[in-house]
Amino acid sequence: MGQRPKVLTPDQSPMHRFGYTLREFREARNYSLRGLAEKTFMSHSKLQKWENGDRAPKDRSEVEQVDSLLRAGGLLVDLWERIGSGVSTRRHVSVSAPHVSDASIELATAASQQAASDHEGIYVPARLRDGQVVFVALDRRAMLRGGVGIGAAATFGAGTPAAADSGVVPGLKRPARSAAAYSDNPVQHLRRARRVLIDSDNLLGPGQAIKSVREHIEAIKDLRKETSGVDRQALMELQTQYAEFASWLYQDPGDFDSAHFWLDRAFQWSHTVGDGDLTSYVLARKAQLAGEMRDLTDVVDLAEAAQRMARPRSRLAAVAKTYESYGHALRGEDTDSERAIEDVRNALDRVSSDTTPWGVWLNEEYVEVHRAQGLEVLGKHAEAAEIFTRAIQSVPDGYHRDRGVYLARAAVAHAGAGSPEEAAAVGLQALTVAMDTGSGRIVRELTRLDKALIPWQRQPEVADFRDNFDAVLAHES
Repeated sequence: MGQRPKVLTPDQSPMHRFGYTLREFREARNYSLRGLAEKTFMSHSKLQKWENGDRAPKDRSEVEQVDSLLRAGGLLVDLWERIGSGVSTRRHVSVSAPHVSDASIELATAASQQAASDHEGIYVPARLRDGQVVFVALDRRAMLRGGVGIGAAATFGAGTPAAADSGVVPGLKRPARSAAAYSDNPVQHLRRARRVLIDSDNLLGPGQAIKSVREHIEAIKDLRKETSGVDRQALMELQTQYAEFASWLYQDPGDFDSAHFWLDRAFQWSHTVGDGDLTSYVLARKAQLAGEMRDLTDVVDLAEAAQRMARPRSRLAAVAKTYESYGHALRGEDTDSERAIEDVRNALDRVSSDTTPWGVWLNEEYVEVHRAQGLEVLGKHAEAAEIFTRAIQSVPDGYHRDRGVYLARAAVAHAGAGSPEEAAAVGLQALTVAMDTGSGRIVRELTRLDKALIPWQRQPEVADFRDNFDAVLAHES
């Protein structure tokens, strides 16, 4: 009986992520570990240590050789470089990089590495001595010993992806799933589970869903081994959908490395499925993620690429155009941003009859929210606040977290427009949703608001918001 492969969790460390991806590509290309060793003229034990995350490759040319043989498109090389550069795959910061001090980043990174090694770290939003707010990974045992940030951990820790136990015991083999165990088609069961998890994310935040999503991806891989034909194709499509959803869940708290990882998986798997709409959607999501990261280089290029890939005049082309509009706003291209969003608004009636299941949430309110987001970036705060306020009133029931994000952005716009009392009142509403859901997206916006309200900090309403916001944060000792 062959040796059981070591179970890896790709967001534990850059080495585990490299090994996880290497194994995934090897199995997808139908290579055994010994077969790959023979093809690359490397030792079996070396490749096994790479896959198990026990030893990092030392020679770039060897990684390039394996990447080329497995047709990984440079992904393995990129992941290997992250090991060498010491890039943390689990660092969260609640404000964009230009506004976070180097010391803050080092603190978050060091804490992340500590928690990853202990397998029991949790992320909490924390205020540093310099006033910056970052998400830091804290060792739960150290917190209990020191009594630091217990209130914040209780409020946010259970609602963040990092707080969810992976459910995997290192060294133990997870039992394989059996299709016969399901009362109906397992594809239908897993589709229903995904819808429930999407609702959970909207109501309770990503921390309640991420563990289940990761487990379902592994379950689908098991089920694919014993199916064929149409069922196997349907499982591969569902695996792609779960990977895209995992990316979204990691994106919320600002774990952009993990969000990128799962979107890359979804993009790769969508090509295996052969569904052009699904691939176009994942590429559009890449543009959306680039926009949230304020990546001025990639956001418009990715959005335009998604439009070229989408069917002409389709809903997905309009979705990608929406993200292009925000990209132009980030670049300060006012006219291009407004023109793009107007194109989307004009296309809404036409695309409403599109039968693709992707982007069904594209409606007038969604477009208006993105228009307001662009206007706020461009400094048109009063107009942005007015649009946000109207859009919030139209958010469907159940979209609790999304409503909180829009409230927080509206509050920032009110502050920019010189309305501190309104900003503070709306900010308190957003803070309530942040406490309910553990949403890092809301916390990031409220961090901006906290800073924007400093000129009015002596006003009672503003002081009340800032005190309440500070109360849910852990603090650097």
